[in-house]
Amino acid sequence: MSKPLMINPRRRGGLSLQASGFTLVEMVTVVIILGILVLGVSSFLLFGTRIFIDSTSVEQVMSQSRFAIERMTRDIRNAVPNSIRVRSSGDDWQCIEMMPIASSASYILAPIKPLPSADTALVMQASDSAPLTKDQQLLVYPLRPADVYTSANGTTGKLFAIKEITNSALTNATDVEFERSVQFDEMSPRQRYFGVTGAVSYCFEKVTDELAQLNRYAGYGFNNPINQPPPANMGAGVLMAENIVNTIATNNPMAYSPGTLQNNAIVHLNPLFDVQGQSLQYHHQVQVINVP
Repeated sequence: MSKPLMINPRRRGGLSLQASGFTLVEMVTVVIILGILVLGVSSFLLFGTRIFIDSTSVEQVMSQSRFAIERMTRDIRNAVPNSIRVRSSGDDWQCIEMMPIASSASYILAPIKPLPSADTALVMQASDSAPLTKDQQLLVYPLRPADVYTSANGTTGKLFAIKEITNSALTNATDVEFERSVQFDEMSPRQRYFGVTGAVSYCFEKVTDELAQLNRYAGYGFNNPINQPPPANMGAGVLMAENIVNTIATNNPMAYSPGTLQNNAIVHLNPLFDVQGQSLQYHHQVQVINVP
């Protein structure tokens, strides 16, 4: 049976319907609870975002540093023997310079003392490396940097500019023509020659009192008397790495040990990187295994 409607005798011609809703205390309580939940969730999201940003920054610095060290290692290992030299300003920059090998093989006949001067030479072309070309200079038996970083336009020495390259009648051989009659100072014990085009430098440079950066310089000429960053004559460098702790004045990031009869030359790379307030230092040694 349906329940009868309750008629309110105090309200003229009206019906009494019971109304429902929220009190002010209940609404304030819900708002407080929702605020606590939002604060907790946002704190969790901010914490996770901060961890992601920090880990990304660390990975970026580590990847950048590994790339820079690997690139330096490859250039150093491909350097002409005894062409590496390290210089420093004391506190603003430190540079390592080397002469990359553009081509290399053995010579068959060359005007080397005590043979008389001549304007031609007969050399082999290596089948597994880049060929000797006329835009290169021919270098024989370098024993010190002065043999490498010198003029290629003289008549006696160890480095001479090439005028023309022509194929020889001998298999895998090439006739080299020089600009003039020349005479090499010394014969290589292994009859080895190097074709070179220009030097390359890596420089740790001061940015602030706390930080430094690594730049690579190339194409600044064959014989730069002073290898140092701008405003010298090395041109614009390519940025290789940032976030390096500036230890140029106190603990140089590079050191060079020249080769001896018993040991190969070694380059010591010890840059210190700053990663989110933490230090990451490399202790990397590169052997220069090429011999003159």
